[in-house]
Amino acid sequence: MRILYLLFPFFLLLVQGAAGSFLAPGNEKQCLREKGFCGFLKCSFPFIVSGKCSRFFFCCKKIWG
Repeated sequence: MRILYLLFPFFLLLVQGAAGSFLAPGNEKQCLREKGFCGFLKCSFPFIVSGKCSRFFFCCKKIWG
């Protein structure tokens, strides 16, 4: 029962990806075509998540420029 409170945030992170836009990149080729790169689980500061490359990899693109 103790592990339940640890699994709940993990489950929310997995479900969050399903609420994306259909215009966002859906695979690695689209991400690279739109001048982004695939990052594991998150993007570092000058980049934001703009889509998904695969289950745990997200498309990261620069905020400005």
